[in-house]
Amino acid sequence: MDVVEEDIVIVGAGIAGLTTALGLHRNGSNYSLQATSTVSGLPTTEISFKAKGKLGEHDVRCVQRKVLLEALLKELPDGTIRYSSKVVSIEESGYLKLVHLADGSILKTKVLVGCDGVNSMVAKWLGFKKPAFTRRSALRGCAYFKNGHAFEPKFNQFFGKGVRSGFIPCNDKTVYWFMTFTPSSQEKEMEHDPTKMKQFALSNLGKVPDQVKAVVEITELDSISFAQLRFRHPWELLWGNISKDNVCVAGDAFHPMTPDLGQGGCAAIEDGVVLARCLAEALSKKPNNKAEEEDAEGEEFKRIKTGLEKYAKERRFRGFDLITSAYLIGFIQQSGGKVLNFLRDKMAAFLAGILLKKADFDCGKLSMS
Repeated sequence: MDVVEEDIVIVGAGIAGLTTALGLHRNGSNYSLQATSTVSGLPTTEISFKAKGKLGEHDVRCVQRKVLLEALLKELPDGTIRYSSKVVSIEESGYLKLVHLADGSILKTKVLVGCDGVNSMVAKWLGFKKPAFTRRSALRGCAYFKNGHAFEPKFNQFFGKGVRSGFIPCNDKTVYWFMTFTPSSQEKEMEHDPTKMKQFALSNLGKVPDQVKAVVEITELDSISFAQLRFRHPWELLWGNISKDNVCVAGDAFHPMTPDLGQGGCAAIEDGVVLARCLAEALSKKPNNKAEEEDAEGEEFKRIKTGLEKYAKERRFRGFDLITSAYLIGFIQQSGGKVLNFLRDKMAAFLAGILLKKADFDCGKLSMS
């Protein structure tokens, strides 16, 4: 049986996992990253990318997940990630955790960080329930314009009867689009058929400009995806174990939310920065006296536990706020009822402003100094 010892094991190589790994690398820590592998025809809301928040002027940008992951991965040392390593169980061994993998090997670690997404094995070990379904689904796609597009740097949303779509440029040649809806039993069957996904999107766009329809029309089938939207009940974050001893969660393993704020990836980066800062501070401390030197392993365990508790305390209410806000905004904006549609149209400017307000957040610097 292959047993590998590491100071820190991060399960999952998504945005949260790679950000945490890079943060620890920048702070000089040693670790191993484990990878497992519309009706009116008019836009209701337009949000300029340029915005001034409480922290000063900043830009709001749409970044493709693949591009972000590649940028993070590029900064990590070779050999950081161990691919095709599905976690099947977690076991306690004194001050250490034993992470059992599907191939039979075991990782022995001082710190275990779960960044393994909505179906997180680490979150399950901490006592979290499976994320709940919202009874909403989403289509997502990226359209590539070889000769460039004419879209302005704005986020355009279109609302219909129980359907919401949005379009936002990533750069001068790529436009990201989405459509959220409440699926019927027949529509759930298109989950593995991108041709049907595309047909559904085109038939439910409603009265939108031709250039908007063109975005969906030119999207390649392999760039279209379907997902049932899930979220963690926000009250679970208030009394649940975000950390326990030398184990914690981050990213979607911590706060899976609906995509209505566009803050899932941003929150994962925030988690990674805060977690790397707290862990680096805990691991950098040295024994203060002879008694601590004699029980170096136990004292280090206490420092790690305290560092993860500090991380959990700092991120708990941010996660609660984002999950709650995203769910409520999505519920109102996608509603097909007359009353909620009326409120949605009257509150359009307010709801649009929440997107920028939630993005206007400072998680602090990575460095401890």
